[in-house]
Amino acid sequence: MSETAWTAVDRYIGEALGLGDAVLDEAARASEAAGLPSIAVSPAQGMLLNILARSVAAERILEIGTLGGYSTIWLARALPAGGRVLTLELDPRHADVAEANFERAGLADRIEVMRGAALDSLAELVAENAGPFDLSFIDADKANIPGYFEAALTLSRPGSLIVVDNVIREGAVIDATSNDPNVRGVRRLNEILGSEKRVSATTIQTVGVKGYDGFTIAIVNG
Repeated sequence: MSETAWTAVDRYIGEALGLGDAVLDEAARASEAAGLPSIAVSPAQGMLLNILARSVAAERILEIGTLGGYSTIWLARALPAGGRVLTLELDPRHADVAEANFERAGLADRIEVMRGAALDSLAELVAENAGPFDLSFIDADKANIPGYFEAALTLSRPGSLIVVDNVIREGAVIDATSNDPNVRGVRRLNEILGSEKRVSATTIQTVGVKGYDGFTIAIVNG
């Protein structure tokens, strides 16, 4: 099958299942108008995050990589009253766009944007013993995925989920000789997951409007 077919099927699924709405569409439009890169999750992936958060009855969610806040909105919608999403973003412009999107979505009271380099923010959260988070979603630069994952694990509890996006790299993940820092970061994550006894994990390949990629999902063992 071609990428054209994958994209058409993904769009059909989104329409058939009613995965889009005016708030999410406006968040996507605002992000595009601000010149943010078109790398947010798809509607189907957003709903998956929402379902995963609800499946563990998440009350506290950590997101690493806010961009325009599209995925953050999906996550925040899964929260019960009093629940919170803490989302980490390096780029001030991205954070500004995201916060405006949260205001329009009526979710600003559920979401906190922590600005700055994610590794620094995570080190601060670990030092403050800010966990546990019930779900962590890692969707930032891939070179630093190992560090993001280790911090997220420290900030988790038994039963918490950790989801990592963009881990197939259009198949480049199998290239052991790659000098691409994104590929090397993902491969190092897989090495960690292969020996880390505190989690059980798997990786699923995906095709659709975001091309050929995939995500890793790990559950923290009791």
